[in-house]
Amino acid sequence: MNALPPLVELIVSAFLLVGATFALIGSIGLARLGDFFSRLHGPTKATTLGVGSMLVASAIYFSVTGAGTSLHELLIAVFLFMTAPVSAHLLARAALRIDPPHRPTHEDRANEERADPHS
Repeated sequence: MNALPPLVELIVSAFLLVGATFALIGSIGLARLGDFFSRLHGPTKATTLGVGSMLVASAIYFSVTGAGTSLHELLIAVFLFMTAPVSAHLLARAALRIDPPHRPTHEDRANEERADPHS
């Protein structure tokens, strides 16, 4: 096995650490946040970014080691970034349809606008 240049090792390690950190934060958020709608943010935001960073690290590693650029990482990233937001949107809409009291009212929106007029 060929040794990687130190700069490539550093870059791959950084992407792996960033990805693992985001995946951990997303998983903790999934376990700790209170209601269903808050729990959607863990897997759809932080975990998606974490897995994306790990895919970048994998693509860099395999392109530098001589195995060539792998199409697998690109396909996984496209699938991940297309399906995670769509599935989160569908889950949120289904939850609102099943439990209408969680749906924001006009009063809630008006209070939010008064609290933050720049939004």
